[in-house]
Amino acid sequence: MRPKLLVIAGVLVTPLVTAATALAGNGGFAPVAPESPNAHAIKQSYLFISLFAFAIFLLVEGLLIAFVIRYRRKKRPREADGAQIHGASKLELAWTAGPVLILAVIATFVFVKLPTIQDVPASAATSQNLVVDVIGTQFTWQFRYPNGVVTIDRMRAPEGRTVELHITSPDWDVIHSWWIPALGGKMDAIPGKLNKTWFKATRVGVFQGQCAELCGLYHAKMLAAVEVMPAAEFDSWYEERRAQQEAGTSPLGEELWDGTCAKCHGLEGEGGYGPRIAGTTLIKNTQSIEALLRKGGILMPPVGRDWTTDEMNALTDYLKERVGNQG
Repeated sequence: MRPKLLVIAGVLVTPLVTAATALAGNGGFAPVAPESPNAHAIKQSYLFISLFAFAIFLLVEGLLIAFVIRYRRKKRPREADGAQIHGASKLELAWTAGPVLILAVIATFVFVKLPTIQDVPASAATSQNLVVDVIGTQFTWQFRYPNGVVTIDRMRAPEGRTVELHITSPDWDVIHSWWIPALGGKMDAIPGKLNKTWFKATRVGVFQGQCAELCGLYHAKMLAAVEVMPAAEFDSWYEERRAQQEAGTSPLGEELWDGTCAKCHGLEGEGGYGPRIAGTTLIKNTQSIEALLRKGGILMPPVGRDWTTDEMNALTDYLKERVGNQG
């Protein structure tokens, strides 16, 4: 019996000994440091529920060890029954009512916090919400701003201002899931349906995320990032990017290539999951490229069906300049 107790004790103590190392870098056991009010509420809910879970774990495992020690066989013959214990009505009521009360407390806390996580704050007179359309397609995130600016896989946002996200996916695509852990919870991008979420970044920085819904073979490449900039710097970029797009000098073509095409066809068009396109006649034929992007092919979805003329021109110009001359 004693060797078994030592094994049990070792199993229980090992996680406690290694916990400090794991938690030093979070280790994936808790949400990342929150940088938005809704992300703060998510972390508070997680920690609140975790306290109950950890306490119940200690109680159950502690009782298990206590019972193993208290009711061990000792010198009793192996075939003999152990001591029979009857009549513990109070204990039975306690272990029935206790979980009900615990679940009620957790549910109350979560429902109190839920509006601060889910509901988009109303625009204030001094600061209007910045509305950004977030469109998920295999295997790209596209961000559309009110002034016509479009970016791929990397959103720019102002510090200290509420950013309202309208998340969807084209009706020909599959379900994706928008998730930047430091800036809030997951929100599905469902074909033909609009979901809303928000964040209000509390500091400048780049916050990484990824599609959180298995969406196909290259799901792992569907990365996303939010670059939070000082408000004045964001306003400057916002207007400059709009002017660049109107003049046809923005990096949109390169972003579309890297985010939409190169993930399947290779950075230089050398081929990968998709066929080689560098140096082919397709690259030199603008009409053929546009037809393929808007209608799709045998295995290729119509990734450009909803692109604007400016987006299509930006990509085709970039293809002819950067990829079309590849041998």
